[in-house]
Amino acid sequence: MERKNKENNKKREKRDKQLPFRKMRERSASRPESRERHEEPARELPDDVLVGRNAVTEALKSGRGINRILVATGDREGSIAEILAMARERGVVVQNVERAKIESLACGHRHQGVLAYVAPVPYAELEDILKAAEEKGESPFLVLLDELEDPHNLGALLRTADATGVHGILIPKRRSVSLNATVAKTSAGAVEYVPVARIGNIAQTLKALKEKGFWVAGADMDGEKAYYEADLTGPLVLVVGSEGKGMSRLTKEACDFIVSMPMVGHINSLNASVAGSILMYESMRQRLAKRG
Repeated sequence: MERKNKENNKKREKRDKQLPFRKMRERSASRPESRERHEEPARELPDDVLVGRNAVTEALKSGRGINRILVATGDREGSIAEILAMARERGVVVQNVERAKIESLACGHRHQGVLAYVAPVPYAELEDILKAAEEKGESPFLVLLDELEDPHNLGALLRTADATGVHGILIPKRRSVSLNATVAKTSAGAVEYVPVARIGNIAQTLKALKEKGFWVAGADMDGEKAYYEADLTGPLVLVVGSEGKGMSRLTKEACDFIVSMPMVGHINSLNASVAGSILMYESMRQRLAKRG
């Protein structure tokens, strides 16, 4: 009995000695810096994403192509105000979103309530595209994409545009696919050679181009003539509609003429990039024939 009491006393003494160290470990584990060490490491950001106020500010200052900026709802002061002012000046689309959305897109990186989707190359200005065609002594040849949504289609169209001598592609700033990593990859390098300009109102842009002497040809299954029967030479804008919906009513009304593509199979429409490629090659064929 006496031996058992001695053993119990030794156990109590051992516990008492260890108690301060146990409490120190518990306090250490509860500290924020201790918890941070156990957080998952930040993942690699996609190529077309920038996070953080400094990174987005520098991108705006350098003139880099920016598709849109996400800002956490409620953030309007300090450097965020500067970002909003520069974005407004450059015509960059800004969206207010919940901070949790930016958190999920930032892949664990410190974002400070701001994230930007950037283009792999800078966007061009329409006037610069027209000037480049003039310097080459060529009739300007443009392709306008009416609210195209699939980046793979845009990449494929860029690839064909490079092959057929298109001077530039026009896309709306809103409700349209933008230049991104998927577009760049699908284009197989053509994004580096074919300028892409972002425009505001499609109907107003087409009206301005008509005043400069352009003809506007749209592609639609209800076109009045087959594409190979139309004159696709001279200063020209080819309009390709979006996937599924085709051209909008206002865009169609802004066209000088509509061409169709005869089809003898069971399907009554073509993929947007395929239809656009056919039109571009027909225009190139006619232009080369005129030169000869």
